[in-house]
Amino acid sequence: MIKFIGIAALVLVAAALIYASTRPDTFRVERSLSIKAPAATIFPLVNDLHRHVEWSPWEKKDPAMQRVHSGAPAGTGAVYEWDGNNEIGKGRMEIIESVEPHKVVLSMHFLAPFEAHNTAEIVLEPEGEATTVTWAMHGPQPFMGKVMSLVFDMDDMIGGEFAAGLANLKALTEPRP
Repeated sequence: MIKFIGIAALVLVAAALIYASTRPDTFRVERSLSIKAPAATIFPLVNDLHRHVEWSPWEKKDPAMQRVHSGAPAGTGAVYEWDGNNEIGKGRMEIIESVEPHKVVLSMHFLAPFEAHNTAEIVLEPEGEATTVTWAMHGPQPFMGKVMSLVFDMDDMIGGEFAAGLANLKALTEPRP
């Protein structure tokens, strides 16, 4: 009986690993929100990493997080490094493309609690008196990421945080009645 249980467990593990290998080689998480403000009002908040603390949902999760800014003061070449609690981890982001007032692209390097190298984009599309702001992150999904995706869904893990960050941008930039 124990031999049967062991064989069944091995078959289940093998099946899970085979299934994981069929998962996509990349991931993408994206959220959008319409904000009743011009792109030129929103853009400075996302293009200046010093202002990240004003709207990023991760900033509130660890007020004691250590932050280091370097490189350009804003726009292409601006760098932000963080070292926080277990929920925040440690990493570095750098603005690698800045097109005022339409787009900011960031190279993201997560060092802890796990290593990952991804790209984040914040795109601002004017639509009449509003701006649709889209925050996305994408990157490679190596085999271990594929295995982890069987249990942890990246969209569930960070999609809500993106939505919260966009809501924070909306609260900061929409005119108050």
